[in-house]
Amino acid sequence: MTLTFHIRPANVNDVATYEKEPESARATPALFRENIFEKKYAHTLLAFDGTPEAPGIALGMALYFFNFSTWTGKPGLFLEDLYVSPHARNQGIGKALFAELGKIAQEKDCARLDWSVLKWNTPSIAFYENKLEAKGMEEWMGMRLEEQGIENLQKLVVHAA
Repeated sequence: MTLTFHIRPANVNDVATYEKEPESARATPALFRENIFEKKYAHTLLAFDGTPEAPGIALGMALYFFNFSTWTGKPGLFLEDLYVSPHARNQGIGKALFAELGKIAQEKDCARLDWSVLKWNTPSIAFYENKLEAKGMEEWMGMRLEEQGIENLQKLVVHAA
């Protein structure tokens, strides 16, 4: 049976409904509201069961933001998170979310669409490489500072006279 679904930008009321794993993240509906919908640090697409006229439950999500490349001189789109509910996988939702991201990247004249994937997630890696023809960035290693590390950067400040 083919699943009927549609994709649209998320709104502030959607995110609280979609996020159902509070033990896995420090994010709260209030932080999503502030940082996605008020400050607009990121954007979210949601895939819903049903049609726009008769939407059902959320089936998938893509959270993304724009960055900039000094190499290309153009913006890029960074996919921070892509999720499709287990019962809705292999039905074209992930492909449709990527297609919508591609459309947005073209509209914004992005030179790149980047994302990270956990090394153990071999089914996703195979999909990205074989279906999307994405290329792994073997020469790059991701780096991160969390809150304490960011605070520690203040120790590096050199005070000028």
